Amino acid sequence: MRDMMICAAIIFSLSEAWSLDPGTNQSTSVNSSTSSPKSFVVRNSAFNLGSEVNLTCSNKTWNEMMFVTWTITLKNKHCSIGYSNEGRSDDLCKDGKSLRNTSSAQSYLHISNFSNNDVGVYNCESVYTGGNDNYRIHVDIKVGPHISAWLEFKDNKMVAVCKAERGKPAANISWSHTGYSSTVEPGLDGFFTVESRLELLEGMDKENLSCAIRHPYWKEEKILWPKKQFKGQIPWLCILIVAVIIVLLAGILLFAHKKLITLRRCQRTETSPSKSPPTEDVEEVEPYASYVQRVNSIYCSSADLFT
Repeated sequence: MRDMMICAAIIFSLSEAWSLDPGTNQSTSVNSSTSSPKSFVVRNSAFNLGSEVNLTCSNKTWNEMMFVTWTITLKNKHCSIGYSNEGRSDDLCKDGKSLRNTSSAQSYLHISNFSNNDVGVYNCESVYTGGNDNYRIHVDIKVGPHISAWLEFKDNKMVAVCKAERGKPAANISWSHTGYSSTVEPGLDGFFTVESRLELLEGMDKENLSCAIRHPYWKEEKILWPKKQFKGQIPWLCILIVAVIIVLLAGILLFAHKKLITLRRCQRTETSPSKSPPTEDVEEVEPYASYVQRVNSIYCSSADLFT
């Protein structure tokens, strides 16, 4: 009879999971909902990306409990994890989630390396001697954004920009000066990009200009000084460096080309065939030919030095 009651409870919990709205909330409030079926206690929780998460739905120990069942509605699937005090366990999620006990024998659902795929609605039903507990936990994720700041010129005006990309929830940006404006761009995957712009007017203190970025993922706010970066001028610097390198390479190639031409001329002079002298005047011609060859060699060597 007890097994039949357990099976019936699990089937009923699974049928409810299929009808849940998978929407999530980013707050951490706790409230009771009397309009929900079974008088669910509704909680909203958010956890950091990559953290270990433990979800509880009862303060009863295993000595008091008959069974506990978690029915989970994620963005891509519905599944359940359950355990009874008779040793029966069911894991239809098969994604690393597991039921564990504390040192005082209280049950909890463990999620290791929390990711965006674990965001969803977690329903828990625990049955114990004399009653039961029902919790509905809306679980969301906190992801720290990538932050940057720079100065740029637009319409002949200098503008300071502070940006927080792909965070969840959206970051909050403020400046040490007034007059800024911020825009929030939600992504298709639920992440947010916030960009804040401040036009720098004449007489404004640019030396101490800074922006502060706040996000639930961090314990403290992040401070950036955009004066340390000049976005928009970097490409011109790269162009100037490339132009100097091209000019240097062209000069080297031109020098090497002239050098090669001079060496070829010298080689042709040294290897050019001379007229065969008459046999009767061999003793007189040979000294003169040797003298001309030495003179040509000296001339080429001198030309190499001044080229």
